[in-house]
Amino acid sequence: MAIHAGKRKLETIPVGSLGVIPLRGCRTLGEQVDRFLVNWRTERENEHKNNPAFAGYQRDSYLISTTIARFGSGEAKGMINESIRGMDLYLLVDICNYSMTYRLCGRENHMSPDDHYQDLKRIIAAVGGKARRLTVIMPFLYEGRQHKRSSRESLDCALALQELVHMGVDNIVTFDAHDARVQNAIPLSGFETITPAYQFIKGLLYHTKDLVIDAQHMAVVSPDEGGMSRAIYLANVMGLDMGMFYKRRDYTRTENGKNPIVAHEFLGSSVEGKDVLVIDDMISSGDGILEVAKELKRRKAGRIFLLVTFGLFTRGLESFDRAYEQGIISRVLTTNCIYQPPELLERDYYISCDMSKYIAFIIDTLNHDSSISDLLNPNNRIQSLVSRYKAGEVSS
Repeated sequence: MAIHAGKRKLETIPVGSLGVIPLRGCRTLGEQVDRFLVNWRTERENEHKNNPAFAGYQRDSYLISTTIARFGSGEAKGMINESIRGMDLYLLVDICNYSMTYRLCGRENHMSPDDHYQDLKRIIAAVGGKARRLTVIMPFLYEGRQHKRSSRESLDCALALQELVHMGVDNIVTFDAHDARVQNAIPLSGFETITPAYQFIKGLLYHTKDLVIDAQHMAVVSPDEGGMSRAIYLANVMGLDMGMFYKRRDYTRTENGKNPIVAHEFLGSSVEGKDVLVIDDMISSGDGILEVAKELKRRKAGRIFLLVTFGLFTRGLESFDRAYEQGIISRVLTTNCIYQPPELLERDYYISCDMSKYIAFIIDTLNHDSSISDLLNPNNRIQSLVSRYKAGEVSS
């Protein structure tokens, strides 16, 4: 089902009356998604609007009022403040929003991923099985980095997915799961992991005027072997060359929970003089991806653009500021799927890729029980955007 002028033609009967519940840490994104849904459903010509099956189809807002009441001890309870019986509910949660706080024994405590996940379960428990269907949209998959067992250790992500399914969640939608094979923990339930390739290219082309998009002038590079599928997809769709770095690690030592990287070995053809798109799922401290950028510069690469779904920046922005000042990186693109600190948005080299419209498309389509295959594979949209850019039809 193609997208035309930002709209989708949906003629199937909705699963149920639509309700969107953005948890506290995801409120801003949820409100942006809601505005798209309201506009589309107000403008959409649908012959079934007066059909009882479409009752409540067109509303002023699809946001459901909820509250997390917090006790002085830090314990809490979830409350839903309006009827949700028979509704098709979509819960949005950002487990990375550390800016959210609560009072704990008189002290201010910042919310951790565990706190956000617990609040999600509280709201699901408050639903109490009254909704017709529950879908959790969790852009950064909770405990997604702990997706496999290599010694005597917990399998946190698998446990969390099973717990959500046991609580009645029908579908889980996430973005760039660290390893999509974690869905094997819930083989009979819906699980979608989406790479925002189109949003990256859109953000890059709308903010950069002089790109030459062909294999002689541009390349796509994966910073490690785990992200090869993203680089392969982008390179094939855009007709670019590609390469990969292999992280050689010291497996005799462990630092900060992982084996330290000894060296980055590059596999691929020459990047000399080429603009390079480095694509990855997350920036944590940023040490690894900046080292990749330095290695590319040593190989005489041109401009380097970092395209990363989640910008955590756990050690701040100073190292990225230095890399930008030294000409190592030209732009950093991340999505607004997770919390973006104000200082990040102020950086000249930063481009925020808005995902609210894309998430609204997903919700609107799933509510009609229609296929989202074209949303999961934006091949045609990327090629159309690149063609318009080459023709000079794309402006900032």
